[in-house]
Amino acid sequence: MNKAAIVDAVHAVLGGTKVSAEQAVETVFDSIVKSLKKGDEVSVAGFGTFVVKKRAARTARNPRTGEPVNVPAMNVPKFRAGKGLKDAVK
Repeated sequence: MNKAAIVDAVHAVLGGTKVSAEQAVETVFDSIVKSLKKGDEVSVAGFGTFVVKKRAARTARNPRTGEPVNVPAMNVPKFRAGKGLKDAVK
């Protein structure tokens, strides 16, 4: 499933125009991204939690040449599935 399929599902439930359904989906995704940029945690009951984790700097290896490459520290998004999602997928 991709974003267009999600928009179609929202449109089927809400009715109205596809443009308004797309705006609703975009608003949800934009809200999650803005919260994660601020460092906040986004928790959706029964679905899961989006968090930002700090990944430490490390030395990796180029697989083609074998030479070491320095990878800087960075923030990465993580998703932890909630109990409701885990049970639904079983």
